[in-house]
Amino acid sequence: MKYCRFLRDGQIKYGMIDVNYVVELTESYVKKTTAPTRHMYRLEDVTLLAPVEPFQIVEIGLNYVDHARELDLPLPKELMMFMVSPSAVTGPNEAIVLAHPEHRIDFEAELVIVIGKKAHRVSEEAALDHVFGYTIGLDISDRDFQNGDGQYTRAKSYSTYKPLGPVVETSINPNKVSIQLQVNGELKQDGTTRNFVYSIEKIIETVTEVMTLYPGDIIFTGSPAGVGPIRKGDELETTIEGIGTLHNFVVAREGE
Repeated sequence: MKYCRFLRDGQIKYGMIDVNYVVELTESYVKKTTAPTRHMYRLEDVTLLAPVEPFQIVEIGLNYVDHARELDLPLPKELMMFMVSPSAVTGPNEAIVLAHPEHRIDFEAELVIVIGKKAHRVSEEAALDHVFGYTIGLDISDRDFQNGDGQYTRAKSYSTYKPLGPVVETSINPNKVSIQLQVNGELKQDGTTRNFVYSIEKIIETVTEVMTLYPGDIIFTGSPAGVGPIRKGDELETTIEGIGTLHNFVVAREGE
């Protein structure tokens, strides 16, 4: 089942998608008390937004074998995790606004976990019980700041640097899906989560050993090989098997 967050008549609503229609829900789909309403809209008559508003965003670095190889780096012996600001989130068909277009700024296509139940010290065996579903994410990274700072928060937290969407899908095998990214129609990334260093279950176990995750929180799970730069005017299409395609375009910050 696919779920979404959308704009209709100036109001932000949550819904579940039934083929070409959106059935409005009483509240966010991650809440146990949500229920369908009698309101239904054609998909073409609503504006899809970022499907979640996370309280916390956790990211996993260097989690694809092929990506580590292209960087000529050893596979991480432990899960590499870090956090970025939720204010960086933007939605489908929205602009990625380059804060410093003179810098090297890269795209990274990623499968994103959407947490559905409070998770603290969760075992691998129980991990998927705490997942609501999965969405598509773009991890936009300012490499000048990343390399200069020696850590990732500033480089990845600028407004619009975390596009998400267009929907959350509940019925995929997250460890066995293809992931592709095109820039201006040219295929740049073509990978599969079969190349994960750490599985979805292991990611959740390791992250929740450190912190408590809540419904609506998200985890970016890493990016396959083919990471590269973006520039003003670029159009990006990120596709993950079973979820759909996330469309975004690139502009420079006003005045640049």
